[in-house]
Amino acid sequence: MKSTLPKIVIIGAGFGGIAMAKYFKNKPVEVLLIDQNNFHNFQPLMYQIATGGLEPYSIAYPVRRIFRNYKNVRFRMAKVNSVVTSEKKIITSIGEITYDYLIMATGAQNNFFNFEPIKDKLLTLKSIPDALDIRSFLFQNLEKALSNDTQDLPEVLNIAIVGGGPAGIELAGALAEMKRYVIPKDFPELDTSKMNINLYEAGEKLLGAMSEDSSKKSYEYLKDLGVNVFLNTRVNGYDGSELLLPNNTTFSTDTVIWTAGVKGAPIDGLPSASIIGGNRISVNEFNQVLDAKDVYAIGDVAAFVTTENPMGLPMLAPVAQQQGKHLAKNILAGIKGKTFKPFTYKDKGTMATIGRRKAVVDLPNWKFQGTFAWLVWMFIHIMSLVGFRNKVVAFLGWMLSYFTYDKPLGLIIRRFKR
Repeated sequence: MKSTLPKIVIIGAGFGGIAMAKYFKNKPVEVLLIDQNNFHNFQPLMYQIATGGLEPYSIAYPVRRIFRNYKNVRFRMAKVNSVVTSEKKIITSIGEITYDYLIMATGAQNNFFNFEPIKDKLLTLKSIPDALDIRSFLFQNLEKALSNDTQDLPEVLNIAIVGGGPAGIELAGALAEMKRYVIPKDFPELDTSKMNINLYEAGEKLLGAMSEDSSKKSYEYLKDLGVNVFLNTRVNGYDGSELLLPNNTTFSTDTVIWTAGVKGAPIDGLPSASIIGGNRISVNEFNQVLDAKDVYAIGDVAAFVTTENPMGLPMLAPVAQQQGKHLAKNILAGIKGKTFKPFTYKDKGTMATIGRRKAVVDLPNWKFQGTFAWLVWMFIHIMSLVGFRNKVVAFLGWMLSYFTYDKPLGLIIRRFKR
């Protein structure tokens, strides 16, 4: 028998989509959650996968298991190709699906800017496969360095990271610790002094969205770890072996990791006027998509532009989670004939880690750095993981790394080739 309950379709099993679907538990609605992967992954710890600190299963959790006890929530693994708002349906890889309410929680994708034509020459860190590719490529190069002509060592050993946001500095810090503590143990014949880790940031400071104190401390931490940090340095190009820099200078490397920017990942079919700067979907204070009835957007893909936030709210997990819960409340209220309430973001702070006992935390009324910040960062991230097993595995992995100064996961299981 066909259900007479309102049908809510959520596209994307990220932080916002999961939070929203959870809120609908046992409510008088029918929820269908769609994602092209069958798991939810904790993206802030992706760099740990890339550098061998954690395995993928530590930060990923099956979507179906999350909603195992939710009678009114179903899941389909599918790619959504487009939306037809006039007919209230979406076109997917498994057929057409109708909806009463549609929520776009599709997140963000890499923004390569003018590097789009050569993006295949770059390594990225936006998904678990990306992270595994980086890990394999790094260890393949270390093996290659031992059997290679010394003339080619700079290209094989050097690493360039483009972008000084949280992902860039966390990855740089982890790689620097690998160089200092792991590689000398596993590759004693290798001269690590010939390995350079360069971080390039086009802006005047690291962590542009965080406080001045956090930016300066992050810079100090990276320098102490041996990372070469270049501020106000816009990368001009890359030919696969040399990074082109200002003043006609170059940096020899075949490992360029791109963390320089992201943009929204909207679904085709929305009104063209609703797609604004950063490829994000323009929404109002209720997260409604402009000129699209009963269509909403939350999280990284959505942008509510105001005088206070001319670029929209920051692309952070807490924003998506809060929007998901709030929109769920509004939809349930709307079904009962009540009016929607505008969304207000409650800033709970931002943080980043640069390595062992090195982190920066910006809370609304308190900013701190160092060991205590690192402990807070570790606690928050462990508690935010989905699933008890994931929390335990991540905690044990970090404790092992802390006491042994080691990252044990250096297997080259999937050989990476461009």
